Amino acid sequence: MAHDISPHCLVIGVGKGTGLACVRKFVAEGYRVSMTARHRGRLNSFAEEVPNTTPYPTDIVDLDAYRATLREIATQQGLPDIVIYNASLASFATYETLDPADLERNFRANTCGLLATAQELAPAMSKRGEGAIVVTGNTGSLRGKPSYIGFSPTKASQRILAECLARELGPQGIHVAYVVIDAVIDMPYARRRREEKPDDYYAKPDDLASEIYNVAHQPRSARSFYVELRPFGENW
Repeated sequence: MAHDISPHCLVIGVGKGTGLACVRKFVAEGYRVSMTARHRGRLNSFAEEVPNTTPYPTDIVDLDAYRATLREIATQQGLPDIVIYNASLASFATYETLDPADLERNFRANTCGLLATAQELAPAMSKRGEGAIVVTGNTGSLRGKPSYIGFSPTKASQRILAECLARELGPQGIHVAYVVIDAVIDMPYARRRREEKPDDYYAKPDDLASEIYNVAHQPRSARSFYVELRPFGENW
């Protein structure tokens, strides 16, 4: 199938925050963007709202179906030049109440999904000799807290998997980076829970997307694997 000559970005896990902001940023920079998310209706509404985008509803937890979606994207849109892995599932509970099935589900989305993405796309990207895979993480990938026991272990494993990929794919020309977003992202539900917080307490999705774009386009002579983003007032 013939493909548009404009570069192709795949954003995996598009919601109203960082994911959609990344879609907008890459479109603004001249990319065609393929988008995935679980919620078909919301994803279709994003596609109607943002030009040069194509929605591909899929549930990463169903890894076989997700792999089929990745193959469909590559066939219809061409091999991505940039992949943004922004998918995330979380459960918050104590160790006594956490259902192990929830931990397994989160692990499939946060870690196994990243592995499946690399297995489906990275061999051809390596053969081409260029491209980038940028994974968005958070503070949970670095430390464990009691109520995060169903989430942090899956993000920590995601971070280590990304590092494994970076060390193997980097010499083949593929830039793999892990961006830790150490912040409360500015979204309506976050503001409803923290009505007393000032505006500059939040990380703005558009600002995060701009930095993710910059990381994806670092020159070969100066590339980062581990990147941290946080508002200026964040206590770290």
